[in-house]
Amino acid sequence: MKEDLQYIKQRFNIIGNAPLLNRAVEIAIQVASTDLSVLIMGESGTGKESFSKIIHGLSPCRHGKFIAINCGAIPEGTIDAELFGHEKGAFTSALESRKGYFEEANGGTIFLDEIGEMPLGTQIRLLRVLEYGEYIKVGASSVQKTKVRVVAATHVDLIHAIQQSKFREDLYYRLNTVPINIPPLRERGADIIQLFHKFSSDFATKYRTKPLEISTESKDILCTYPFPGNIRQLKNIVEQMALLEEVAIVTPQVLEKYLPKVQNHTLPVLYKKWNNNELLEKEYIYPILFDLKRDIAELKALMFNLMESGTINHPIIKEDPRRFSTHSDPKNIAQQIHLLETAQSFKEDQLNCIGASDKTENLSIEAQEQALIRRSLQKNHGNRKNAADDLGISERTLYRKIKQYEIEEFDVKP
Repeated sequence: MKEDLQYIKQRFNIIGNAPLLNRAVEIAIQVASTDLSVLIMGESGTGKESFSKIIHGLSPCRHGKFIAINCGAIPEGTIDAELFGHEKGAFTSALESRKGYFEEANGGTIFLDEIGEMPLGTQIRLLRVLEYGEYIKVGASSVQKTKVRVVAATHVDLIHAIQQSKFREDLYYRLNTVPINIPPLRERGADIIQLFHKFSSDFATKYRTKPLEISTESKDILCTYPFPGNIRQLKNIVEQMALLEEVAIVTPQVLEKYLPKVQNHTLPVLYKKWNNNELLEKEYIYPILFDLKRDIAELKALMFNLMESGTINHPIIKEDPRRFSTHSDPKNIAQQIHLLETAQSFKEDQLNCIGASDKTENLSIEAQEQALIRRSLQKNHGNRKNAADDLGISERTLYRKIKQYEIEEFDVKP
């Protein structure tokens, strides 16, 4: 089997020996001899089309045509005519009848890349082809038959697309008879270096230059780089270096010029926790709001002091002067007013978000603060340091709050 695997990879130009890659090739080999529909899943640039060619090349319909179609590249208004053909006069620009891809590929294989971009109306037509092997040309009334092996591919999460009503659930399960997952380049380890040397050799021949070599430090950099564009990105980088660099050895300094910095757009870890547990969400939000409340109180005091001295006359302070009391000296009046307005707005927005799901809940900040402090002290058996760590506040602040709310029923350790 190993010999067969290596032969197949060499025949279809699959470079690398990563376990996940080998497993994907093995599945493609096993399913090729059947007539089952296949869904290839993987990020953009991972080489999904190569796997569709393996399936076609080893299948009983290998002597038929292989047509690759990018569903996302065909406008929604013309994709039906492209896939299923049309009759003369079916629409304004239909000056003559035309065969569609399913008619052209009869007896062969159609590779539908980016199937997730296919319009819903076309998905219904495709489902008919998969289930009954028949379709109707645009503008025609007669049913035509076809025997085509369909291999689809996508880089999007089709389950999520189904939930958003952008992809048909019945089509998903009809296509996903045998799934093949292609690993991203960043999960293939040393395969990255093999691909680098392959591309380097190819471009050296193309541009009649000496093949690039790579230093040990540069290998480490390549193997840890995330490559959001996968194999396609690596190929482009190697081609640029082969064309533009005069040095024969790629050093980290050379790589730095061609590897774009990748920004991390992942959300904080707490995001998932908040979505999965409403109580946990509040336990994280409320300590933040307590600190915000204290800051607002200090800003209010500052504003009241300024108002009393006649320095400013602002509507936020005039609204209810009794809420303010006072102790600080201002240094930047405009900045302090802006901070106050922003803080108050943020506080209201956060409280509205938290209370939206339960209108009867007691949203008193003081009550929630006391409840959290008591719960944390109870959980930590009265240990103030551990309780403060849980609440995300300083031990000194916790001492002050215990005194403020006269919390005495816990055996608080010194």
